[in-house]
Amino acid sequence: MPERVGKYTIKMSNNINIHSSAGIAGQKESEGPLGKYFDQTFQDNKLGQDSWEKAESALQTTAVDTLLGKVRMTSDDIDIIFAGDLLNQCISSTFGLKAFNIPFAGQFGACSTMAQTLCMASIFVDSGAAEHAVAVTSSHFCTAERQFRLPIEYGGQRTPTAQWTVTGSGAALVDKQDIGPYVRNITFGKINDLNIKDANNMGAAMAPAAADTISQYLTDTNTKPDDYDLILTGDLGKVGSELLEEILMRDGIDISQNHNDCGLMIFNLKGQDVHAGGSGCGCCGSVFCSYIMEQLKKCELKNILLIATGALMSPTSSQQGESIPGIAHLLNICCNTTRNEEDPV
Repeated sequence: MPERVGKYTIKMSNNINIHSSAGIAGQKESEGPLGKYFDQTFQDNKLGQDSWEKAESALQTTAVDTLLGKVRMTSDDIDIIFAGDLLNQCISSTFGLKAFNIPFAGQFGACSTMAQTLCMASIFVDSGAAEHAVAVTSSHFCTAERQFRLPIEYGGQRTPTAQWTVTGSGAALVDKQDIGPYVRNITFGKINDLNIKDANNMGAAMAPAAADTISQYLTDTNTKPDDYDLILTGDLGKVGSELLEEILMRDGIDISQNHNDCGLMIFNLKGQDVHAGGSGCGCCGSVFCSYIMEQLKKCELKNILLIATGALMSPTSSQQGESIPGIAHLLNICCNTTRNEEDPV
């Protein structure tokens, strides 16, 4: 059974393996630095559908279909699927996954959903509640803009702090194997609210939560930043990443040498018009389930922290003048090696 380490961190008791994954992306993402790593990309961002929302659902369908094809499984082999997205009532997940007929647990963690679903899948498998669990999420630029900001047709000028919601999806299969990549520890984050109200500055809203979760994990495990090859945040973008490093540095924690952010990796900030970088559930989902998983499988990355960040807002709360609380969930993931039972963390 999973066991508690420190105050908030949970240590896996078995080799919880991320068996395989699939990263799906849209046109703009395919033109970025990671384009060749995605399992499938679409040049038509409507994916042949008659609405943006149906297109996003199709992203999740494609991600899970691709994943099952890679591992030569069918939906009957999967015990439970954890999924979520940014849209009201997680409709992208509901409509995108209903045809698989797999027991479904909907999740809302905003842009932290890839980490949240992986955490839930890992706990279920480690506890024996499931043998094979799938974690999946998605986002779409047009669906997010329509719901949270302004219709695409409006053509408003974007602020320098604004991020570009990734059109993409990521899906991962979690089970028990002696070969990694495997999940070693997880830390669920706490809600942080610094009273940020600007929906065009999500990095600032989410950075405090990322700092809190990273600091808590390092304390719980008695480790330091340079114990890890990579500290990867989900989608803080340029503004949020700089703020995260500044917040942690005030507490004597320097992550500047091995920190990167999916929102900075997926786009070319100089060559593509994305302002402060990428965001959205599909940002961390597509980057982790493609490029990062490949690096872990090759052991080019041996020991990483994945911290996906989310802004716990809704159109209703924003219209009522509420602030944007942040959340960040963390996984410690190791490469293709057998677990060392004497390892203190």
